[in-house]
Amino acid sequence: MNAPQDRIADELAGPLLELGLDLEAVELTPAGKRRVLRVAVDQDGGVTLDDVAEATRRVDEVLEASDVMGQHPYTLEVTSRGVDRPLTLERHWRRNVDRLVRVTPHEGEPVTGRILAAGPDSVELDVDGTATTLAYADVARALVQVELNRRARPAGPEDDGTDDGTDDGTDDEGDDDAALTEEDD
Repeated sequence: MNAPQDRIADELAGPLLELGLDLEAVELTPAGKRRVLRVAVDQDGGVTLDDVAEATRRVDEVLEASDVMGQHPYTLEVTSRGVDRPLTLERHWRRNVDRLVRVTPHEGEPVTGRILAAGPDSVELDVDGTATTLAYADVARALVQVELNRRARPAGPEDDGTDDGTDDGTDDEGDDDAALTEEDD
């Protein structure tokens, strides 16, 4: 990040953490006479629209109370991390267990596998039926792959395999982006 984005991130990280949200990214881009401030958040279990709405309110409060955005008008967009962002931290891997990922190592050929487990220093992938462990330090780039016909998860002891009609807040269709936009006057 550059200096203005770093200052914004410093202002927002604590208040978002109070909401149980991790600040994943801050992007500030020009858009005509305005600027667009994009703030990406995430948490274990995923981010719901209610989480994004609460984060938007909190970010707006913090920005209004500080001078970090200056006097120039801006548009605020608060979003979830989304599947198009690279996996760079252990928590990203942990939050995507059971998802298909394409990994490009620093050395060797790219591999595609399903995340079985994520530890503090490495990830375990199922690559063509073989468990493979990769150290995070050996990964140059990793992206979750969108699966249109995602395999069914095995039923656990708490899951009898039936749909009770409730929404657990997760989106198994591969569209993890939730977003709200607010215009600054």
